[in-house]
Amino acid sequence: MKLHCAVIDDEPLAVELMESYVRRTPFLQLEGSFGSGKAAFEALRESPVDLLYCDIQMPELNGMDLTRMLPEATRVIFTTAFSRYAVEGFRVNALDYLLKPISYADFLAASQKALAWFEMQTRAQAAEPPHPTPAASAPRSIFVRTEYRLQQIDFDHILYIEGLKDYVKIHTEGETHPILSLTSLKTLEEQLPADRFIRIHRSYIVQPSKIRTIERNRIVFGKEYIPISEGYRQAFFDFLAAHSLLQ
Repeated sequence: MKLHCAVIDDEPLAVELMESYVRRTPFLQLEGSFGSGKAAFEALRESPVDLLYCDIQMPELNGMDLTRMLPEATRVIFTTAFSRYAVEGFRVNALDYLLKPISYADFLAASQKALAWFEMQTRAQAAEPPHPTPAASAPRSIFVRTEYRLQQIDFDHILYIEGLKDYVKIHTEGETHPILSLTSLKTLEEQLPADRFIRIHRSYIVQPSKIRTIERNRIVFGKEYIPISEGYRQAFFDFLAAHSLLQ
């Protein structure tokens, strides 16, 4: 598989270095280099690439804002001299983050991670049936970013999800420790099937089919008690009734 890529940096020497790294890497094909986010946006809007090596701190249009304006299919590896941008980089779904000065070894490791991500997407698309029925086409899992990797979680295994400001804890069956992911509860809620999951509190989403006990406006998962807040209570019990969980 060959990834079509572009380089963006307002420092000419940094552009030259990244271009040389791309040319040394067999699975990468350089489609363009740009000295500003504004120039890159105008070109990449017309001719998108698979992968973007993008500096963050640039005049006029910085890397963070640029990536939010590009097609969703374009993935990004950020390059910057400032480590404080790491967390913000993952919030815009960057595949990786390279801290300057960048060695070829670090560049190659990040690029291989990107290649693995694209190959995974290709395999997933190839595995889809050509004429799926409505039931077959419904998603059965979700990919979340945890630490420095993407992890697939089957919906069938999720008990409940707890929101902690910029993070979520995904509690699954058979696991002692939850899966921690850098995303908001609202963002994750938008990706979950509404017929399987429902929010019961500002900080909690549950999968009603996994509920065994409801006690005093609290859902019991083993030794954990999850509160049902007043603002979500009616919608929650309406959901249970509609799905034949309440008579």
